[in-house]
Amino acid sequence: MVTANPSSELLTDHLTVGYPSNILFENLNLELTAGKLVCLMGPNGIGKSTLIRTLAGLQKPLSGKISQIDEKRIALVLTDKIVATNMTVYDLVSYGRYPHLTWEISFTEQDHKIVAQSIGEVHIESLATKKLDELSDGQLQLTLIARALAQETPILLLDEPTAHLDLNNRVEVMRLLLNLARKKNKAIIVSTHELDLALQMADSIWLASSNKKIKTGIPESLVLDGSFDEIFQFKGFNLKTGKIQHQAYRKNSVWLSGSGYEFLWTKNALEREGYLVKDESEIKISIQHVGENLVWKNNDLSFVTLPELLDWLNKN
Repeated sequence: MVTANPSSELLTDHLTVGYPSNILFENLNLELTAGKLVCLMGPNGIGKSTLIRTLAGLQKPLSGKISQIDEKRIALVLTDKIVATNMTVYDLVSYGRYPHLTWEISFTEQDHKIVAQSIGEVHIESLATKKLDELSDGQLQLTLIARALAQETPILLLDEPTAHLDLNNRVEVMRLLLNLARKKNKAIIVSTHELDLALQMADSIWLASSNKKIKTGIPESLVLDGSFDEIFQFKGFNLKTGKIQHQAYRKNSVWLSGSGYEFLWTKNALEREGYLVKDESEIKISIQHVGENLVWKNNDLSFVTLPELLDWLNKN
């Protein structure tokens, strides 16, 4: 059993999750603490959404306990479609205040203030009067997060909040959640497949495996001890380097000198083209700055673009 510390917001005690005919996770002892962003990760179909729903109280556990310290409430953001698309952003965010209203369902000045603050925290003030069917997927996701913030709960659970979003919106949502954990001292769990973002932003990873267990740790430790490789069984991807493993099929190798991102992206281009990049090769390429421009040099030859360099290499 996990022992609560002063910043614990949620604990599980030998929690078993799933269905009578299909146990997904068993004997889970997990801890969620204030001010931390946790990413729940694992292969498709392993049960991440079911665990999120169970932690939120929407599905009963098969056994074990979920303890919310001081009986505080949870706000939940699911991927369910919004049917009433004719309402405005402000209307939807205001739904987050309904758990706090009396039977008269009358908004106070404080309720309106909290709704406005929640909209401001996700930076969608300009969208407040827009109808939901006028929003992009990214804008709608931010609106749903604002609704959750309006509930003013210490725990925030999100199931695949970046699904179907482009890169900019995925980064924006994850950065927003990290800032909310830091600045608002919220305990946040995000179920996600965004491996690259989770590795850079999560305080902790809950890594779900097929043996019905969840391994927890900081991202770097789970990379270094091989946990990610074991669970995801990457095909041709080296997580420790963050690179696709290209097969060198050219007869020539290349010695490359340089530094910084110019070196990394030139090396990437060479390996993608089938060249082995190593020391002491007959073909020597140096990356140099000439004024504000980059130049790739081989003895007395100069190439002002990477495609020119690759064309020359492929012909020699």
